[in-house]
Amino acid sequence: MSKPETLMIDEVKYVRADSAPLATIKPILDGEFQPFEIGAVYLIRTVTMIQVGRVVAACKQWVMMEDAAWVADTGRFSDALKKWQFNEVEPFPDGIVGVSCGSIVDFVKG
Repeated sequence: MSKPETLMIDEVKYVRADSAPLATIKPILDGEFQPFEIGAVYLIRTVTMIQVGRVVAACKQWVMMEDAAWVADTGRFSDALKKWQFNEVEPFPDGIVGVSCGSIVDFVKG
């Protein structure tokens, strides 16, 4: 009996990994790879701070965000990520911030 190539779960179509052609699989860190979607809101943890904002530009060295703020207190981190609510937030005065990619520990799209 052959295995199905796709599967529908909650109206989402999934493709079996062993049915995808190998040519479509690309390395994640290839050359100018940039994981940030322009226009999307992110929480970015750096080695010293947490910032939130909407990404307006990104390259290998910098992520630029507007409507940005420093999150001084997330409360319970997993709850903050689920609800996208934080205990203490301090907006940047002009709302724009540049984050050095070299300082990024992790990030989550909101």
